[in-house]
Amino acid sequence: MTREKPKNLWLSRWGFILAATGSAVGLGNIWKFPYITGEYGGGAFVLMYLACILAIGIPVMMTEIAIGRRGRGSPIDAISRVVKESGGSQLWKAVGGMAMLAGFMILCFYVVVAGWAFAYTVKMLDGSLAATSVEALGGVFEAHNANPWQLGGWSVLVALLTLWIVAKGVQKGIENAVRWMMPGLAVMLLILVGYAFTSGGFSAGFDFLFSFDASKITGEALLAALGHAFFTLSLASGAILTYGSYLPDGQSVARTTFVVAICDTCVALLAGLAIFPIIFANGMSPSAGPGLIFMSLPLAFQQMPFGTAFGVLFFAMVSIAALTSAISMIEATVAYLNEKYGVSRFKAAAASGAVLLVISLLAMLSFNLMSGWTPMGKNFFDWLDYLTSRWMMPLGGIFIVLLAGYSLRSDIMRDELNLPPLAYALWLFMVRYVCPVLIMVVFLHALGWLMFDPVAQWYWIAGAVGLLAVLGELLRPRVVLALAGR
Repeated sequence: MTREKPKNLWLSRWGFILAATGSAVGLGNIWKFPYITGEYGGGAFVLMYLACILAIGIPVMMTEIAIGRRGRGSPIDAISRVVKESGGSQLWKAVGGMAMLAGFMILCFYVVVAGWAFAYTVKMLDGSLAATSVEALGGVFEAHNANPWQLGGWSVLVALLTLWIVAKGVQKGIENAVRWMMPGLAVMLLILVGYAFTSGGFSAGFDFLFSFDASKITGEALLAALGHAFFTLSLASGAILTYGSYLPDGQSVARTTFVVAICDTCVALLAGLAIFPIIFANGMSPSAGPGLIFMSLPLAFQQMPFGTAFGVLFFAMVSIAALTSAISMIEATVAYLNEKYGVSRFKAAAASGAVLLVISLLAMLSFNLMSGWTPMGKNFFDWLDYLTSRWMMPLGGIFIVLLAGYSLRSDIMRDELNLPPLAYALWLFMVRYVCPVLIMVVFLHALGWLMFDPVAQWYWIAGAVGLLAVLGELLRPRVVLALAGR
């Protein structure tokens, strides 16, 4: 089969790395990672998170990039082309459709959350966050959400900025934007870490983040680490697969993936080093939960020298991180409309944006005018989050590794990954046996169907991996030759 000629390419490997890192580095790194680290005991959670990045994040990301580059298109088109090349069923392209839909649905509520960061940048500057307690700041947060014009205005601003950048194209829009946003984010983060170093709580924050306590390793913490490692890299949302389709042929998929994973992890750890010292210096709890940066940190900034300036810098950094992720979530949809129907990127972005604005406004109204509409105990915002994070992304992750591990001809992934035989064998073993089992564990736990502690009863997971490996060998005898590098 003649490979699809690429219509768009990154200008350089670093263009892809910055864009993919921008997709991965979002509110999950700067907002969620610090507070779940606090909830699950610090250093032990960090160690489990790093192990999960290696076990799930890197193999799945390599798979998505390779399939995207081989298929040269949106998630639906790329998967359709590689499956056709393998002589497989076109039903597999539904996996691409689910990933693309998941990314779009996530963006519909993500612009509301990103709007909080944009709004708090201004609130920190104009003194609106001048309060004397976390409870009072909680009242400010609730009042902000209760005002549909205010909450909606910030959400629309984030959506319009995202659409404007994406409409300009891969090189002139996305790549040019991340070329200044990602270095800018890194500089702001390093400044905040330097500020935290002088806060008086840096030693306590560092010890909390990196001191290892084996008693903190629990099944709940491991599952949280597995889930966060999977979601923080923007996997199974169409973003990485689409970005991978713009990667030039000569670039190493494995090396690029490791660089993105390292950059993403470094940002998460630096965010912890920026936040925890300030929290400890002001006698606050590191396990304050989701309100850590919107309630606890603003109060801490007020109590420190030059706190307002650094508070503005912090929320500006969070806003940039949120915007780089938002860009990646809609790119798959824009690419699909551009390729499938031949419309310009501007029209594709406008059409996507019209739907985005309608659905995101419904998500925004969940906090005020539609707050009483809660079918089955969840409002519209919660349903978007629940369906994507609990169902669509885990299932998408499982299907993408099963596609690569079992359905595609081995020479396709071997050519795209271009790994030494031993490294390829390790990747193949991970995507065929380890990743499906671990993602399934996260999936079942998220649904409340996991009936055992995967740490205390680790042998269940080991047994599942072994059983899947045996079945795989029986069902696919050619795997022996593949592992042998033939």
